[in-house]
Amino acid sequence: MTKVRTRRVAPDRARPIARQQAHEIQGFGQVIRLPIALSERAAKQSVENLNQVLADTMTLRDLYKKHHWQVAGPTFYQLHLLFDKHYEELGEIVDTIAERIQSLGGISIAMAADVAETTMIPRPPKGREEPPVQISRLLHAHEIVLKEARTMAGQAAEAGDDGTNDLLVSDLIRTTEKQVWFLSEHLVDIPLVRAD
Repeated sequence: MTKVRTRRVAPDRARPIARQQAHEIQGFGQVIRLPIALSERAAKQSVENLNQVLADTMTLRDLYKKHHWQVAGPTFYQLHLLFDKHYEELGEIVDTIAERIQSLGGISIAMAADVAETTMIPRPPKGREEPPVQISRLLHAHEIVLKEARTMAGQAAEAGDDGTNDLLVSDLIRTTEKQVWFLSEHLVDIPLVRAD
């Protein structure tokens, strides 16, 4: 028979060590070199570009949630669901962009205050707007994101950063173009009951 030795643990070892502070291990804007067969210059450019598009995509995502909560009128149900669907889709893209930034050796923008300082999308009023205004505001935000995503995809391709180019084209551009189509159809002025 083998004896099992038990180790005595001091009672306060189980206590969480809360409120710890230390220096940052990597500053925002710094890019560390990872063995991903991509030049440091290309990685740094992609990180900067992706942080801008991340801030704008996060703002667009949150604009959808604002309108999801505040939509009103005869199209409430359809728009309420559509806005939430687009919010969820953009949430997945936001995560993919942030993870790409990290995989390039950068630090992704993360906090709302930093996003607000960085985004190029105009801030909406706090109050409720009519659905056509909400949709127009979303379309304008989409246009900002798409314009920068196309430019950045081209820059990534020129720099040999195929991963960033693919993310921008396959995930961000294709998804948001489809969202623009769905939104735009709500602004077509057609009669509801009788054809012209």
